[in-house]
Amino acid sequence: MVDEQRSRYLGGDQGAPPVPPPGGYHGARRTAAAPAVPAGAETVQIDVPKTKSNALGWVALVASILFALILFGAMIGGGADPVYSVTVMVLQLIVAGLIIAALLTTRGRMLGAISLAIALLFNMATVGAVGAVVASATGSYDGVKSEAQKHEEAYPGVKGTSRGEVLSQPSLEQVQANGDELMTEIRARLTDEFGYSWKQSGQPTTRHERNGYGGESMLQQYTSEQWTTVEPVRDNDRKREIAAVIDEVLAERDMYALYPLNSSESGISSEMVAKLYGSADIEEQHTWEWYSDAFPDPLMLYVDAFDPSKDPTGAAQADREAKHQATGEPVEGVQLTIIARELLSEKDRAEFEQRMGEYPGF
Repeated sequence: MVDEQRSRYLGGDQGAPPVPPPGGYHGARRTAAAPAVPAGAETVQIDVPKTKSNALGWVALVASILFALILFGAMIGGGADPVYSVTVMVLQLIVAGLIIAALLTTRGRMLGAISLAIALLFNMATVGAVGAVVASATGSYDGVKSEAQKHEEAYPGVKGTSRGEVLSQPSLEQVQANGDELMTEIRARLTDEFGYSWKQSGQPTTRHERNGYGGESMLQQYTSEQWTTVEPVRDNDRKREIAAVIDEVLAERDMYALYPLNSSESGISSEMVAKLYGSADIEEQHTWEWYSDAFPDPLMLYVDAFDPSKDPTGAAQADREAKHQATGEPVEGVQLTIIARELLSEKDRAEFEQRMGEYPGF
């Protein structure tokens, strides 16, 4: 027989598992709860002792800071040159040794790491590079030059040109006036002969020559404005006729006849002639160029005939158009320019003679 009372679960909800018997299941264990801290008991706090940096770490830190200050002082005092001296290199090796020694010790490792960071930021390479950039930007290259070197840099003349040669030649103002007269006469002759009109571009400019000892000379290089025909000149025979008329003017002024620079006969290789003027064959060149002077007179005349239509690549046309945009000169035509070097201005003559007296034997 089935006992109906035993076949039914005893619980508050239908389908719920039976409740444990009184006293729990046989063999069951309970996790023991941690004993509560008795009220009023004192809490003991354990202090972990701090590790103090040793003397070696401090020495490395102070040395790296002092070395950085020394580098900046050397850079400010003389640019990049003193930074790369042997003394500074030895000091850097000593500082590097101290840093490595500090890193190898437990108590000096932290300060050694800080010293290493300072040394990586401020060393011969980084500070020297900054000094070189500053010197390049300001034009100050004195460095640790001797007084004799600085004296040579201040030489007012140009190495290889004697004081007598400078004083005996025409002044800057005379050359400028002679050049203006020469170009005026050439323009007038070519206008009378061929009916050309002219356009001026640019302005006369001067710049000081280098003296050959690393400094700037009192002598100057002069470049005139440019005069270019408004009309194109594309016929090669006409270019030769223009050169012949200019030769007549030059002969009247005791100057040499025009010398062609766009020919291998000038001493330039055929490859270089082709690169500069478009072709080794004169008849196919986009630029003809002549030169004349009256040596030892410093005045030099340059005559160029620009004809970019003869350049199949279009490079000459683009170059001349860029020049036109920059200076306003015509893209095509015959151009006149005066250049003269190592000129002494009349207003500088007295000072030049005085300063040259400080350089006997130069």
